[in-house]
Amino acid sequence: MDTELTIGTQHFCIQSGIVRVLSLQNQFIDEILDPETTLREIKQQSVRADLLTFLQLPPATSPKFPYHLQWDNLAVLEISSYENWFTKQIHQNPRNKVRKAEKIGVTVQVETFSDRLAAGLVELFNETPTRRGRRYAYFGWDLEMVKHGWATELDRSLFLVAYYREELIGFIKLTFGQRLARTSGTIAKQAHKDKAPMNALFAKAVEVCAARGVPLLVYGKYSYRNNGEDSLMVFKKYNGFRRIDVPRYYVPLSTRGRIGLALGLHRSASDLIPGPVLRLLLNLRSRWQQATEKN
Repeated sequence: MDTELTIGTQHFCIQSGIVRVLSLQNQFIDEILDPETTLREIKQQSVRADLLTFLQLPPATSPKFPYHLQWDNLAVLEISSYENWFTKQIHQNPRNKVRKAEKIGVTVQVETFSDRLAAGLVELFNETPTRRGRRYAYFGWDLEMVKHGWATELDRSLFLVAYYREELIGFIKLTFGQRLARTSGTIAKQAHKDKAPMNALFAKAVEVCAARGVPLLVYGKYSYRNNGEDSLMVFKKYNGFRRIDVPRYYVPLSTRGRIGLALGLHRSASDLIPGPVLRLLLNLRSRWQQATEKN
């Protein structure tokens, strides 16, 4: 279970395990710009962690700190204008789907968090127990759980919500940093997949970022765990996102952290499994879950 804490003015979490890893809560949009100051504050607060990790975010991706680093990656969309994105950056397939969604009657609204929105998210999260071949983390959530889990960072976030005939059929939460915005949520009802709600939502995300002068939109990682090219990666590529490799720094905070870093214990087990083997295991898990649902 992760532990949340504040160090200086930034929010962190500690991931438990053999090596307790400290990182920023929203590390895809927040940065540690002065690591030495942060390290002093960690020591002063006697933070019970073994390893600090943080990303160096684009646009500057050449390593600038003298700590141990391993290369990570992000899915990044460069935004100059909505028109440029729609006419020059995306594949014809999502362009047609954006038009289709609009023609069918899918609308996307910019909203703040509310009880009405939370109720719609409860229905959305509980549509199906599995997504993309794995158990969906938010399945089974009730109204209070949704309020607690998603009513966060509201001072710098907004919700893009897709509707069809007044039914909430998808959403994206946009959280803004200094130079970029990050998506989270990015879920649509499977029953309305034919209406291309996700394409409509991303079109609105680009429109909002362009209007605010936000030059970069981050959609998590471009590649996860050596999975190879899957449907999510294709979706990102077709919608104009590209892979940007960024430094991920690791700073030991204890003897356990130094030993764990040397032995690779800070990495998840799935990161150590060869890509073909991991894809086979994921496929088997997906089939098992589908068979379980039918029974």
